[in-house]
Amino acid sequence: MTDTRKYPDRPYVGVGAVIVQDGKVLIVKRKYDPLAGQWSLPGGGVELGETLEDSIVREMLEETGLEIEVGPVIEVFDRITRDSSGQVRYHFVLVDYLCWPVGGELQASSDVEDARFVEPADLPHYNLTLKANQVIERALELDQQAPRPVR
Repeated sequence: MTDTRKYPDRPYVGVGAVIVQDGKVLIVKRKYDPLAGQWSLPGGGVELGETLEDSIVREMLEETGLEIEVGPVIEVFDRITRDSSGQVRYHFVLVDYLCWPVGGELQASSDVEDARFVEPADLPHYNLTLKANQVIERALELDQQAPRPVR
C-alpha cells in the first residue's frame, strides 16, 4: 500500500471520532502508518467533495462497521510527524467529533486490526497518545452535556 500522504506538499484534512456507548469509548488498533500497530481513535481522510460529517460517517462504517450519529466537534488540531532529519513526514489537520453508534455491528475492517469499546479507567493500558487521551476526556465531558440522538 503506497502512502501518498507521506512527505506531503500540503496538510491533509482528516476526521476522527470518539464513539461513546454506555460510558465506554471505542478505540482501534491501526493497521497502517501513521501510528501503525498502536491503539488510537478511529478516523481517516476527507475525500474531495465530501463534507466533514459525511466523511466521519463513511470512515466509521468502513473502519468499524458502525453506523453513527454525529455530535459536536470536540477539537480541531494539527498532527505533524517529522523524520529524523526534521522533514515533515505527515501533516494532518484533524477534526474530532463526539459520536454515538445507532446501527451496524462492531468489527475491525479497512485500516484497523482490532476495534473495541473500553472503559475510560482502562485506557492507560492501551498507550494512546497524550492528544488522544485529552480528546477522549473532553468527549466524555461533552457526552454528559450534548443532546443525544433520537433513536
